Amino acid sequence: MKIIDLSVSIGSNIKDPLPFSIRYENHEESVDMMAKIAGVKPTDFEEGKALAGEHLSLTTHAGTHIDAPWHYWPTCNGKPSKTIDELPLEWFFSDGVVLSFLDKSDGYAITTNEIKEALQNINYQLKPFDIVLIRTNHDKKKHEDDYAKTGAGMSAEATHWLIDQGIKVMGIDTWGWDIPLRFQAQEFNKNPRNGVLFAAHLVGREKEYCQIEKLANLDLLPSKGFKVACFPVKIEKASAGWTRAVALLQ
Repeated sequence: MKIIDLSVSIGSNIKDPLPFSIRYENHEESVDMMAKIAGVKPTDFEEGKALAGEHLSLTTHAGTHIDAPWHYWPTCNGKPSKTIDELPLEWFFSDGVVLSFLDKSDGYAITTNEIKEALQNINYQLKPFDIVLIRTNHDKKKHEDDYAKTGAGMSAEATHWLIDQGIKVMGIDTWGWDIPLRFQAQEFNKNPRNGVLFAAHLVGREKEYCQIEKLANLDLLPSKGFKVACFPVKIEKASAGWTRAVALLQ
């Protein structure tokens, strides 16, 4: 079996505008804290060395992560939206399919008809609980300053359609599931109205689903015939959870 990493690293090298910091603590720096926890003297540790560690301050939406229904809206179809720790683990291990949209320009919203056409091109019919991965190759820009400001995204109508096919988990290799925020804002400022800002995300007000954002390496996968494992970190009452998403190929 071959395992393909579909995740970006959580680190300062990713050009993500969301707040992030990491403080590295080496073996010598951790001695005082470890001694206090253990109830011994710092000098009791061999060569004055304890255990290395890191202290992170970041949002659950940093790095490759899974958005829970609670992220989209307080309710889904009139009921309280589920947080990331409340979702069935069965959703996050299933057959995967890659749909490629390499020709889409910055700010373009992929449509339902284009999803259907992409499926026809690879001769694949979706079944419930497939994990659908949208490939744009935008992960190759993750170290560039305009990473979060560029790339294509998904439309609300296409998101609705995927959910209607029984899809519970879908993902994309861009910064977010919707088109970049600057394009949303441009459209809204031209004609202020509902249904423009986070239009695809807000499908979650009506229909329960999860999306994976900031995927990577979808170009290393076949279009079908593989498994995806993307279990989210179990964070109590959270709107998202980080995931080390991988593809499993026979």
